[in-house]
Amino acid sequence: MSEWKAICRVDDIPVLGARRVARPAGLEVAVFRNAEDQVFALLDRCPHKGGPLSQGIVFGTSVACPLHNWSIGLDDGCAKAPDDGCTPRFAVKVLDGVVHLDADELATHATNLERPVAGPARRVVLSPLPLGEG
Repeated sequence: MSEWKAICRVDDIPVLGARRVARPAGLEVAVFRNAEDQVFALLDRCPHKGGPLSQGIVFGTSVACPLHNWSIGLDDGCAKAPDDGCTPRFAVKVLDGVVHLDADELATHATNLERPVAGPARRVVLSPLPLGEG
């Protein structure tokens, strides 16, 4: 059974935008919100050149990488044809307006990948909600 970690409120994520979640080990996770208020989570790294997906443009259930405009599916983390490659995705659960990520996945998924050198250094980090809030 999965243990879920409260990350933020859905309203903390801009519509058609994203926020980053810092992890003790590994690269940040980008949490996206589309126009239908669906929430998705991917490793904040394009499979092409490591661009920061959290700074991309969200449309439908995809995000355009800000570096080379590759279209990445938010539901599966995979580049749309003719491009190829995938970035790890993370399980998301929304309860009463609060976004939760799988704690095991946060601790283990893609922790062995090196930080990309491409993209700006700007960081927006959401802190997990204290237990009992949400």
